[in-house]
Amino acid sequence: MAPKTKRTRARNATPSCGPQATARGWPGRGGGMVGYVDPAPEWRGTSVQVCGLWPFGAGAGTPMVGVPLGRDLDSGATVCCDPVSWFMRTGLLANPSMFVLGRPGLGKSTVVRRMALGLSGYGVHPLIFGDLKPDYVDLIRAIGGQVISLGRGRGHLNVLDPGESTAAAARLTGDARRQLLAGTHSRRLHMISALLTILRSEPPTDREETILAAALDILDDRHGSGRTPVLADLVQVIKEAPEPVRAVALDRGDMTRYWDITENLEASLTALLGDGLLGDSFARPTTEPMKLDRPVCFDVSHIDDSETLLQAAALLSCWSYGFGAVSAAHALADAGLEPQRNYFLVMDELWRVLQAGRGLVDRVNALTRLDRQRGVGLAMVTHTIGDLLALPTEEDRIKARGFVERAGMVVCAGLPPAEMPQLGQVVELTEVEKRLLVDWSTPPAWDSSRNRQADPPGLGNFLVKVGSRPGIPVHVDLTPGELDVNNTNKRWNK
Repeated sequence: MAPKTKRTRARNATPSCGPQATARGWPGRGGGMVGYVDPAPEWRGTSVQVCGLWPFGAGAGTPMVGVPLGRDLDSGATVCCDPVSWFMRTGLLANPSMFVLGRPGLGKSTVVRRMALGLSGYGVHPLIFGDLKPDYVDLIRAIGGQVISLGRGRGHLNVLDPGESTAAAARLTGDARRQLLAGTHSRRLHMISALLTILRSEPPTDREETILAAALDILDDRHGSGRTPVLADLVQVIKEAPEPVRAVALDRGDMTRYWDITENLEASLTALLGDGLLGDSFARPTTEPMKLDRPVCFDVSHIDDSETLLQAAALLSCWSYGFGAVSAAHALADAGLEPQRNYFLVMDELWRVLQAGRGLVDRVNALTRLDRQRGVGLAMVTHTIGDLLALPTEEDRIKARGFVERAGMVVCAGLPPAEMPQLGQVVELTEVEKRLLVDWSTPPAWDSSRNRQADPPGLGNFLVKVGSRPGIPVHVDLTPGELDVNNTNKRWNK
């Protein structure tokens, strides 16, 4: 029995254990512990391509529908993103619009250009309604689009020009024709009122707008499908004092009273004919009509930055004219007379228009709400939420905040710390996301090895927010083919 007991003890005895390897290597004297373990390399592919790597595959956590925007800063995965695809193909957005915020020089226009380029490959035409720097001219030319130059001595945009709407209405019948003509009339009235607002720094009175509406009706009856009227024709109608205009002016049958009522309006319209602050940019026939079957960019970069009122007027005019063209294209498509075309509308430098005069928020609001239909994406771009909250009246500030609140997607680059409380009121941000945006706005350091300023820490970094969902931090890297059309410092290149 004794030997058997001894063998049992030998089997049950615990052997002495030497050093055991850990996740960071071998501990102890002569070991190889490391403070950091390099992560395993990762590749992205379809389930067919990576099926042989099972069970080491993992599903991606970022959307793969839309324009390839960049890589996720947390996971390194590819992020595909644009408002049109996320609205039409996935239902992630309630409406196909986005608002872009960020400090200058961090790439706001770059991310919009990337989306515009990708969407053009999907058959969605980018429309740039007013390029001030220019940021989009080279891109639109590179993809075979139309560039329309505006400015003193370069080109004109007649604010009474219905564009494609008149030709489209001639091809339509019934309610479709009446609705298109009514929308065209409303849009032109809004545009004239907006120019008067910029010129006066306050909106026209209700009576003046009623007089303008009646005068526009008379112009349409006189010219019909013939010559397109200009602002001088509108002034002439008011001077002639036809009975429909006198009736809405409430002159009580007294011609002297009529002259008193219309004097300020006539003076303001006359100032738009060439001798005022806005010159004749909007008083002559349109130099180059907009085409609907290709990308389009209105180049207003030749207007000097000192002419802030003219810049704001040019942007607003381009927006109004462009929205009218899009409405005409949709009306023809709905009637089966033209193929359905989708557009990606870019409204850059939004702050320049909003701060040009009281009441312009209403004009922009009317434009962005007018004839909105599925398949039309909208991108509004400005520097900070403070641009919207710097408006003089609380009513305008609330309406401007609504631009951000209604946007299906908000894309933020680096922003200053003072911006966070204001931004947090309209966009739901976590403390981590706020800290990330502030870190991206840190000023760049000096690169002594190249004797130049280093790139800003937040250059090309963006946070994509959709409602209350967690934000997606993404970095946009330009491909070699994009470098030339994204070079906004060409004048400094040798």
